Formats: sequence, C-alpha cells, structure tokens
Amino acid sequence: MPPEPRFLPPLLAITLDGTGVPAAEQAERLCAAGVRWVQLRMKRAEPGEWRRQARAAVAACHRHGALLCVNDSVDVALEAGADGVHLGREDGDWAAARARLGPRALLGGTVNHADDAARAAAADLDYVGIGPWRFTPTKQNLSPVLGPDGIRALLPRLGGKPAWVIGGVQAADLPAIRALGAAGAAVAAGLQGGGRWADQVQAYLSAWSAAPVLSP
Repeated sequence: MPPEPRFLPPLLAITLDGTGVPAAEQAERLCAAGVRWVQLRMKRAEPGEWRRQARAAVAACHRHGALLCVNDSVDVALEAGADGVHLGREDGDWAAARARLGPRALLGGTVNHADDAARAAAADLDYVGIGPWRFTPTKQNLSPVLGPDGIRALLPRLGGKPAWVIGGVQAADLPAIRALGAAGAAVAAGLQGGGRWADQVQAYLSAWSAAPVLSP
C-alpha cells in the first residue's frame, strides 16, 4: 500500500526518456535505492506503451510504499491507479483535473513565472514544481532559468503551497534550496548518472537531511 498521499517526501524522482531502461524499471530501481516519490514522465511514448509502463510503475512504487504521479495526463493516471498527476503550464486546466481526480489524489502544477505563481496560489494544488534552477538538457522547450534569486522571488507568491525546485538540481544545491524555504527538489538525470542509482539517490537524500533548516 502507498503511504498517506499528503505526505510528500523531499526528493521527487523523475523518469527519463531515451535511457534504454523502461520507465517502470526506472521506477523500480529508484524505489529500491530509497526514493519514495516518483513522477512518470514519458514525453516520447506511444499511448499504449505509456499506459502499460504507467500500470507497471504504479505497481513497482506501491510495492516499495512509494507514491507515483503521472506527468501530463489525468487519463493515464486514472487508468493506471496512480496517486496523482503533475500538469505543466500547457497540459490542462488544474480545476478540471481536480474535479476528475477527486479530493484525495495528488495534483501538482508547474510554476515558471509570476503569473503561474498567482494561478497556483488560487488553485487546489497539493504542491508545485518551480524552476528551472539551472539549464538542463532533459527538458525540451525549457523556460528561462530562474536560479536562486528568481525562485526566492516566486516562493512567497504561492499562497503557502509547498514547492519542489526542478531543473538541473545537483546534490550540492540542496542546502541552498532548503534555505530558500522550498519543500524539496525534483531530479531526473542526477539520480541516474553513471548507472550508480543507489549512490546517487543516497547522495541527494543525505544532502537534504544534512542541510540546516533556517528559522523564518
């Protein structure tokens, strides 16, 4: 069984296209390494394969007591029995998604600009992904890089919603990210570098745990 849906771990792992490792197997390896929240992102997948991988990834995550959210598609998330959905700026209306998902499913949205932050503050979202922190080749049509200063400016505009920083985040960045007041970081390539899944996951988890929590 997955954990209580409103408990969101600080490390959100995102699956990668083009690695030669199927997305569901990526989810299995990440969870075995200690990840407890996975986002299934399959931008290049044929619809049938997307659904097959989503069902298998949900099963893998739940065996490990981890959460799985599907990127981009409420339909795929519902069909696969996922714990929620993450919708980017052009992936659908947040209010319509919430109506279909119901109150308990996780719903996340992407924030890149001040207008996104205002929409997120008014929406029934459980969390936001905010960035990019720096340039990353894993994201097509990357929005302008925010960096620490841009993210610092947007966080107070989210209406108290927890934010996971995304976009080229390295383990060494986590103290600065935590000091900004973010709830965590979303990471794709950094967790699979060199095939050292367990080492990479533990590096991120340890860096977050060791980062000081600053008083407001």
